[in-house]
Amino acid sequence: MELQYWIWIAVGISFSLYIGIAIWSRASSTKEFYVAGGGVPPIANGMATAADWMSAASFISMAGIISFNGYDGSVYLMGWTGGYVLLALLLAPYLRKFGKFTVPDFIGDRYYSNYARGVAVFCALIISFTYIAGQMRGVGVVFSRYLEVDITTGVVIGMCIVLFYAVLGGMKGITYTQVAQYCVLIFAFMVPAVFISIIMTGNAIPQIGFGAAGSDGVYLLDKLDGLHRELGFHEYTTGSKSTLDVFLITLALMVGTAGLPHVIVRFFTVKKVSDARKSAGWALLFIAILYTTAPAIAVFSRTNLIETVSNKEHANLPGWFEKWQTTGLIKFDDKNQDGLIQYVADPEINELTVDADIMVLANPEIAKLPNWVIALMAAGALAAALSTAAGLLLVISASVSHDLIKKIINPAVSEKNELIAARLSAFGAVLLAGYFGVNPPGFVAATVALAFGLAAASFFPAIVMGIFSKRMNKEGAISGMVVGILLMLFYMTKFKFGWFGGGTKEDWWFGISPEGFGSFAMLINFVVSIIVSKLTPPPGQKIQSLIENIRKPN
Repeated sequence: MELQYWIWIAVGISFSLYIGIAIWSRASSTKEFYVAGGGVPPIANGMATAADWMSAASFISMAGIISFNGYDGSVYLMGWTGGYVLLALLLAPYLRKFGKFTVPDFIGDRYYSNYARGVAVFCALIISFTYIAGQMRGVGVVFSRYLEVDITTGVVIGMCIVLFYAVLGGMKGITYTQVAQYCVLIFAFMVPAVFISIIMTGNAIPQIGFGAAGSDGVYLLDKLDGLHRELGFHEYTTGSKSTLDVFLITLALMVGTAGLPHVIVRFFTVKKVSDARKSAGWALLFIAILYTTAPAIAVFSRTNLIETVSNKEHANLPGWFEKWQTTGLIKFDDKNQDGLIQYVADPEINELTVDADIMVLANPEIAKLPNWVIALMAAGALAAALSTAAGLLLVISASVSHDLIKKIINPAVSEKNELIAARLSAFGAVLLAGYFGVNPPGFVAATVALAFGLAAASFFPAIVMGIFSKRMNKEGAISGMVVGILLMLFYMTKFKFGWFGGGTKEDWWFGISPEGFGSFAMLINFVVSIIVSKLTPPPGQKIQSLIENIRKPN
């Protein structure tokens, strides 16, 4: 059967499943819309959390950036994995015991201030829109190749699908849809990895295969290092970033994870605190399956790409190259007019431009796997992008309807009108998200990394000190969040978008990249918060007793 038929079958079945689940589990109350009624079993919540967490950045872009950057790309692997451990152990159980629907809700009540709540709403919206831009970009990349439409049309199709089950089902619909999406995405990620590992190394376990010897007896990583040296790239297993920047990017991704509102809200969907801990454990297991496989896929795809295209005749390349060329994500410019592809590090000589986001998706085609495997990859990539986009849409709608309208603007609003406001907010959010998907600030992983930096700079200090410091007051928390988020926004827009005079890599402050600057902004947030809180009155006894209570086990 032709590839296109397989793709329509795989995508059609998976989308029908998601829509069917959304109709079956549609929300009928605000509690069901915001936290799925608070009765999700731990293992199901673990799967949903893993699907929410493993976005297009994890599925599509993480292995892609590792495949191009090698050792330098490992910061994403370490930061995102370590960050979830930090969230599960340090914050999730305490936030669940506090019992609020959203992060702004926690901050508003903990810091006894609607000003604090308003700042938190602003931060949540900025973080979520930056994050969702990466997801919609991923949706556009997948649709543009597999459904053979342009990226803009692909984004619009994705918007319609995610809007349907997010608006109809709320968190209840999203949770059970994400359980199905996890099953689809992990199967789609692992099957090609196992196939290619067997082909290249004879080992069916990718995690072992990429460190093993190939059919020629040469260890795969040694072979890839040699290919990189021949083409003028730095060795795959050595890094080019400074130690400081690697540390700060990893730290920003870790603490940013612990401040991400769409992941934190997952721990409010279970019945009790012990279930929050259990679901965190299940989620770690489910996440580890993909995260330990990504470095293997990176090595397989990078090796296959170089051996397939470097110094080969453009006219005789396999069909996958031409199909990806039509998307504009891989480009060949025959500078010396010899018909051969010169793929080298020197930009003056190099004739091939490859977007890192295509590596995972193109890998099964490069390895000449069966069409049904390629179709499965398309369905998995869409599941990864849409699951996270849905979670982010819910955060945005809850921030507007619950935290802004219900808690600040009109506390007397009825539950019915609040639910209508939540659905209208989700509709408006998906339109804006679609715009960012068509006009993203970078490839998927880099865009998402900026969202983590924003979360680190704004939420992490306020949440940590809100749980573990009885002295932290509203003045300190508000000052810290405002300074942190504005500093990160300034640095991000200056060096990513060229605002405020722009700047090049040489102009980075202390050599810190925009992806790593969230760590610096977070430290400034901590310093400002502590100093201001010391100069202003402490919280009342009621708040201090509340903090003491949430730190005690049930």
